[in-house]
Amino acid sequence: MKIICIGRNYAKHIEELKNERPSEPVIFMKPDSAVLLKQHPFVIPEFSTDIHHEIELIVKINKVGKYIDTKFAHKYYDEISVGIDFTARDLQNELKAKGLPWEKAKSFDGSAVIGEFLSKSQFNSLENITFELTNNSKTVQKGNTNCMLWKIDELISYISQYFTLKIGDIIFTGTPEGVAAVKPEDILEGFLDGNKLFSIQIK
Repeated sequence: MKIICIGRNYAKHIEELKNERPSEPVIFMKPDSAVLLKQHPFVIPEFSTDIHHEIELIVKINKVGKYIDTKFAHKYYDEISVGIDFTARDLQNELKAKGLPWEKAKSFDGSAVIGEFLSKSQFNSLENITFELTNNSKTVQKGNTNCMLWKIDELISYISQYFTLKIGDIIFTGTPEGVAAVKPEDILEGFLDGNKLFSIQIK
């Protein structure tokens, strides 16, 4: 399994971090060791003092595909969920300033929360799904897939031009605005159209 992540896919998030709006999807990867194990807390790593939550709609690939046409991309996934792309923002900013890759800031152990998956068939339109993150029961991030710069099927097609998609691969489709630092004792919960799909304690 590989985890393929999309950066800068929501305009307001691009604005809040003062990033340049890309002309094509920004792709980075997380190894399978980045997945936070079920029932485990997220422990803030020693190398960062500014770990940010980034909630995202995620997609699980259900068959092998390469050079997938956008109009056929819907056949390559049946389930969706929400997850967190934990980011060491201080480290990321340092790496970006030096023109270096982001992996240390994005792909460390436990940096990928994967919620319980739901069948996409239960949603009327994948282009109009609301998802949100609460911190200690207060909403801190809320997004809708209708605000994506590139929709799910477009992302699958684009990614498959570079990487063969395999069964079980996970795509993180980008985060909306509202990213912020976490602290010990926070409880983060992720929702997709009102369905709670994960609950994570910060330590």
